[in-house]
Order: sequence, then structure tokens, then C-alpha cells
Amino acid sequence: MAQQNHDLTARTAGEVLGAYLRAQATAFLRGLRLHEESRADAVEGTEAARTLRGAARRISGSLATYRPVAESAWADGLRTELVWLSATLADEHAYGARLTRLLDALHRLSGSPELPAPRGSGSAGGSLTVGSARAAALLERQLTLARTRAHSATLQALGSSRFHAVADAVAVLASEVPLDPIAAAGRTEDVLVPLAAQTESRLTAALSGLPLVRAAHPYNADALIDDSHQDAPWHSVRRLLRVHRYAQEALGADVARLAAAGEALDRHRDAAEAAAASATAARTPRIAPATAYALGVLHADQRHEVEASRFAFQQIWARAVVPT
Repeated sequence: MAQQNHDLTARTAGEVLGAYLRAQATAFLRGLRLHEESRADAVEGTEAARTLRGAARRISGSLATYRPVAESAWADGLRTELVWLSATLADEHAYGARLTRLLDALHRLSGSPELPAPRGSGSAGGSLTVGSARAAALLERQLTLARTRAHSATLQALGSSRFHAVADAVAVLASEVPLDPIAAAGRTEDVLVPLAAQTESRLTAALSGLPLVRAAHPYNADALIDDSHQDAPWHSVRRLLRVHRYAQEALGADVARLAAAGEALDRHRDAAEAAAASATAARTPRIAPATAYALGVLHADQRHEVEASRFAFQQIWARAVVPT
């Protein structure tokens, strides 16, 4: 750690930020190449899209945090385009992952006493009941349609002149980072570290609004009510935590604890959105009572997952020493 701190103080703000942005730009271009090479392979295509999203988020987050060190007009323009791109790429993956999550949960729940197997069906273990089978078919129709639309939007985006302009800008970034000459010449500890501290302050303020004391108790039942207003502060903390982690990552800090806390909030987001999808499906007109019942059990199951994720986050955060 002492050697790391010495390395930071020996380098200017421009050198530290430039090296990080060039590395992320290189990762973005690598993901783009993999995406173009993996059109026939769904698994490789998914991994390539994940690489693209991760690099895009890191570049845009760093440009937001360290904006005074970069050329502001360039940074604002590129950040806006990268936010658009990462959001577009995320939709298709999100719908696919949500469908898989819900179908897996239905299979799991159908073997429990909460969803008894119909008479004459034999063992309940691993077999879908009539209601859960219809619920699965309904969810598959709805989410597959949404995923197909998102896939079409992704293909359209990747073929657009807007995307090619973003890719060209990132290609330039891989070799040359437009920086403000005065701010970039300053010492890292005088320029970048205070800017990174601002992201921590915003995160701390958002965390103060979370019921972490309640979340510290398992089975506290706070998350069982499906309320977007209740979930929103947790989603906000997730976004702020991610920006803070990227800010620390650029400074070369150990972000393992921050990453683990972020993964817990990712699971929280996924469970909340899955619960909302099951509630939406349950509002489909003229569905059978058994189907509605299975969707209700599924919804409750996912809200339990929301509660468990909040508990996991609180446990991680209570142990975490946030780097400064």
C-alpha cells in the first residue's frame, strides 16, 4: 500500500487518469471486436456485450467524477453517448436474465408445499404444476417479446452512425486522452483524490437514507411489500456505489469489498425487477386462478430475495472499510 501511495504521489493527475481511461478504451475495443466475431455464438456474444458495457460504464463514470481534469466539452459529449450505449446493450441481457431467473424460481417452487402437484402427477419434486406451467408460458411470451424488441434495438444501435461515432471516439481515446493542461499537471493527491472523495460523500449521504438497521435483521419483512418508492433509494445507492468504485479503481485502490457490496445490490435490483415482472403478468386479463396463484407465489418469492439481498448488503457494508 505504501508503494502504491508513493506511485500515486509521484504521478500527475493527468498521468493517472489518462492511463486508466486508455486501459478502459482498449477493453471497449476488445469487446467490440469480440462482438463482431461472435455473431453466431450466443455465449460469446453475451460476454462481449458485457465487456462493452463494463468499459463504457467505467469510462463514462470516470469522465463524470474527474470532469475537471478532462476537456469538459469532449468529456460531456462522450459520456452522454456512452450512457446511451450501455443502457441499450443492457436491455436485451436484462430481459433474458429475468426470464431465466423467473423460470428457475417456478421450477424450484413447484416442488415445494406452496405449489402442490395435481392429483395423479406423481412426485411433486421438480415437476411444474398446471398453474406454474401456465405462468411460465405467460412469462416466456411476455419477456421473450420484450427481449426480441431489445435485441432489434441493439442491432439497430450497433449499425447506426451514432454508434460508429462513439467507437471512433473511443478508438482515439485509446491512444490520446484530451485533458485540461492545468488540472492534469497537478498532483494526484491534490486533484484526483478530492474529486474521488466527493463520490464517497454522495454515497454516504444516500446510505444514510436506507433502513440499514432494519436490514441487519434477517426476515425483517420490510422488503416484502412491492413498492417502487421503497426500492428506489436502494437502486440509487447501487448506482452511486458503482461510480464510487470506478473512482477508486482509477486511483489503483483495492475495490474488492466495494465490488462485493455492489453485487449484493445487483441481486437486489434483479429480484425487484423480477417481482415486478411477475406482478405485471398476474394483471393479464382473463388468466386462470391457478395461474394467478402461481404468479403470486413467485412474486412473494422474489420479494423475499429482495429482502435477503438487503441483508447481505448490510452485512458486507458493516465490515467494509471504504477506501479514501
